[in-house]
Amino acid sequence: MPNIPSLYKPPLVFKNSHLSTIYSGLFRKVPVLHQKRERIFLADGDFLDLDWSFAQKPSKKVIILIHGLEGNAQRAYILGSAKLFNPSDYDCCSINLRGCSGEANALFRSYHSGATEDLESVIQHILETKKYTEIYIKGFSLGGNLALKYAGEKRHRPKELKKIVAISVPCDLHNSLQQLLKPKNALYAARFKKHLIEKLKTKQKLFPQEILDTDINSIHTLLDFDNFYTSKAHGFTDAMDYYEKSNCLQFLPNISIPTLLINAKNDSFLGESCFPIAIAEKNTFINLEIPKYGGHVGFVGQKNVTYTEKRALSFFKETN
Repeated sequence: MPNIPSLYKPPLVFKNSHLSTIYSGLFRKVPVLHQKRERIFLADGDFLDLDWSFAQKPSKKVIILIHGLEGNAQRAYILGSAKLFNPSDYDCCSINLRGCSGEANALFRSYHSGATEDLESVIQHILETKKYTEIYIKGFSLGGNLALKYAGEKRHRPKELKKIVAISVPCDLHNSLQQLLKPKNALYAARFKKHLIEKLKTKQKLFPQEILDTDINSIHTLLDFDNFYTSKAHGFTDAMDYYEKSNCLQFLPNISIPTLLINAKNDSFLGESCFPIAIAEKNTFINLEIPKYGGHVGFVGQKNVTYTEKRALSFFKETN
């Protein structure tokens, strides 16, 4: 369906994109959430760490939460979501993508925007518990791209998967990279690069023949990182091949389960093609909401609950 009118009205100061993004990413604090960690092993010999939190009584419903680039299951946007969902009778399975749980993953490869095989493994693991009859997914930024790509790929999707919510999604990865490389986003890009380089140095200790000091020193931008590591480690020709094959934009027309995509108009990470209005107009399963404000994974709300947390909960509860 076409663009959904948004009811988001932030406090005046958080109409500023950067303040919304920075506050939510660095300064928002969520009270302690009790999580139980589970490690699952993947077919290729690697592992994923899942952090579970539970409803107050046994539930048949679970929400899979997927963090963004260089995030983890303890980020405020993950904890805030779980804190709202658990009292509403949803268990939450918060994924730490490969290498994001505080321990280096076992293989040379890591996580990336298109690695839907890992999401599929988590869903299959949940189904094998025979505990849940309803599965929902909420993904943020890179995690949102993963969720939407998974939903639109030509693969078997279990009947238990009911709905998807995706927040601040770089639907066109190359377009988003172009935005991140602009001066207005220099601080964000530098921070992402710093964390990625730190992980690459850890990876170098495990695979010294694959990663040389000269390789690391040659990485000056996020594009350089994707050209050297992301593409090389995951079977892509180069960064552009990675972006073209991994962006969810091309898969959106195929989505056939109720989906809510919320991208703020003032998100400085997103260019024009990250707002798939024409696709949403043709696909009745996609509910596209473009609030005027919100920044990137911001959407600051009252009482330390974000607009998108409330919006996701209401969407999951809606009867179609």
